[in-house]
Amino acid sequence: MKKITLISLLGFTVFAALSIGWYSNGGQEKAVGQKELKVWTIPNIEEGAEFYFSPDGKSLIGNAKMGNDKVHQVYTLNIDGSNIRQINNAGEDACSFYFPDGKRLIFTSTKDNPGMPKGNYSDPKDYPQGAELYSCNLDGGDVIRLTNNKYYDAEVSVSPDGKWVLFSRQINGKLDLWKMRSDGSEQKQITFTDEWQEGGSFFMDNETIIFRAWDIKDQAQRGMPMSIFTIRADGSGRKRITTDAGTNWAPHPAPDGEHFVFVKVLPPRNYEIFLMSLKTGKQTRLTYNDAFDGFPALSPDGSLLTFDSNRDAKPGDKKLRPYLMDVSSLNLGPKKK
Repeated sequence: MKKITLISLLGFTVFAALSIGWYSNGGQEKAVGQKELKVWTIPNIEEGAEFYFSPDGKSLIGNAKMGNDKVHQVYTLNIDGSNIRQINNAGEDACSFYFPDGKRLIFTSTKDNPGMPKGNYSDPKDYPQGAELYSCNLDGGDVIRLTNNKYYDAEVSVSPDGKWVLFSRQINGKLDLWKMRSDGSEQKQITFTDEWQEGGSFFMDNETIIFRAWDIKDQAQRGMPMSIFTIRADGSGRKRITTDAGTNWAPHPAPDGEHFVFVKVLPPRNYEIFLMSLKTGKQTRLTYNDAFDGFPALSPDGSLLTFDSNRDAKPGDKKLRPYLMDVSSLNLGPKKK
């Protein structure tokens, strides 16, 4: 696949952010005593979102429009913005992730279903049916199709031991969590609720999953309420973690096994990133900006947070760009045994 060194990006659809409400861009929030940890933009990416770290923490995988792309495609890059590589160039791509051995990637694409309605990754009432899951090597070669059902299969991640792929599947408008082996076999449904729409899931460890969900009756309303849950990998032990009536979205686990980062929508419609402890319930605010800050993910050693924002955009510009935050002082790395 093509490797890009200089890039010019065009418009970018803000996936789930648009589906849960409104967002703005603007200057830094002015409040006494509020200060972010060190933040910097990842260079050479003019537009892109939903990036996740490689197992060694040196690279990222995510979605962007680059060069002549007409739709969103999957790219990898070093965390310093170098070595940008396009992984897929057919169909329209969405969620992507690294396998924990660092040798393969997994991603969502409509590449093999061009005749189906295009759909909209931002609208849960119109998610692209025919969005399938694929694995490939680090340069986009040796592509293996893992699902073949013409449903919406997306929001994908992989267990720490590499044995299970976790994803969301939508059937007849209903979202549930599913898992399968890394070769696409043994596909199993995990959640079976009538009212909740589950997705955005990650393994906290090999046995515990964290995810967000919304009540189907609230779907697509502005400022849609969302809650964060945990569940065991076999579907048992469901536990609601956030209990307020607001929007709690996009959780991602910390490598210490206790904390996770997530997005909380503050009044009036301010998307900010928080850290929460599963043990104590304490929430710590990490971003202080009245722009959109979202899609947080922590590095495997717990020292870096990547997130996407339009905080440095000109007024009216809704394009998201990836950022890094130094969170090493928060001690979120793996605990010593």
